[in-house]
Amino acid sequence: MSEKDAKAVGSAVTAIAEESARIRVAGYAAPAAKAPLGPFTFERRAPGPHDARIEILYCGVCHSDIHQARGDWGEVMPSIFPMVPGHEIVGRVAQVGDQVEKWKAGDVVGVGCFVDSCRECEPCRAGEEQYCEKGATFTYNGYESDGKTPTYGGYSTQITVDEAYVLRIPESLPLEGAAPLLCAGITTYSPLRRYGVKAGDRVAVVGLGGLGHMGVKLAKALGAHVAVLSHSPGKREDALRLGADEFIATNDPSVFEKNAERFNLILDTVSAPHDYNAYLGLLGLDGTMVLLGLPEEPAPLAAGVLIMKRRHLTGSGIGGIRETQEMLDFCAQHRVVSDVEVIPIEQINEAYDRTVKSDVKYRFVIDIRSLRG
Repeated sequence: MSEKDAKAVGSAVTAIAEESARIRVAGYAAPAAKAPLGPFTFERRAPGPHDARIEILYCGVCHSDIHQARGDWGEVMPSIFPMVPGHEIVGRVAQVGDQVEKWKAGDVVGVGCFVDSCRECEPCRAGEEQYCEKGATFTYNGYESDGKTPTYGGYSTQITVDEAYVLRIPESLPLEGAAPLLCAGITTYSPLRRYGVKAGDRVAVVGLGGLGHMGVKLAKALGAHVAVLSHSPGKREDALRLGADEFIATNDPSVFEKNAERFNLILDTVSAPHDYNAYLGLLGLDGTMVLLGLPEEPAPLAAGVLIMKRRHLTGSGIGGIRETQEMLDFCAQHRVVSDVEVIPIEQINEAYDRTVKSDVKYRFVIDIRSLRG
């Protein structure tokens, strides 16, 4: 056999081996922007030496799932179709590669917003993989490290993930309530920890939705005095039930003057257009407002409101693997989980519409058993 023929045979054998190593998976996908999600069968890789194959039990429905499935973010974050959303994943390890050390079959684990990163840049080495300089590999609506294989998320029966990007779910956490912690939980926990919130601090949470209700619970667990700011007076009772010490209805413009300079930290979870300047005025000296929502249009900002009290306006995304595990352990210690409404996969399109209308308290979670039939 010639060298050329030998290489051809070798390539064919490799291709056959790779094909046989693929796993057929049932999921739900958006076929195009604005189109309803429906059944979709695709392939996952079989576990490599450092991979864990996870049977998915629950997957939270994040508002960013809706934005991406509907193509709302345009060129800022282009949507890749067909898209299997879902990055709030809780499941059970079904199989591990022969060099996996962290996990074994039967472990209850989670997968959050990303499943890989370069591991070599400064952020990765610092445990801030979400800010990987080469770009973290998102759990869905992204590409694997080869740059061409699309990633598919947790609206599916199983997922294969490198062991380093898998998280331990503490035994005391109810799994359906733990799923949203993988995004909503860490998104609010990370800035609370970064800006050193402690007992006695005054924290305001703008908006009481999927992110906001987690911000209230976590800030309260850290010992802060917590206020909810919302334009919907009807949310007062829920805010107090969730642990807030007070509720401020922002549909009354006078509240901004009455509450001026009161807070140390503001978590702004709102994605609808609103006046940042008004909320910045609620901060005292050296106070910080953290943007967690993504309004579609830029907001005007007055320099004076920052300068006069040395205020800070910043943003924050999710946390890295280390901080996310810290958050999960903190939630177990303080009995913090998301308030959820569990649905079968068949109700996902209705759930999207209801989420947009703020008709959920406070996070939909898909029971993936419904997808297995």
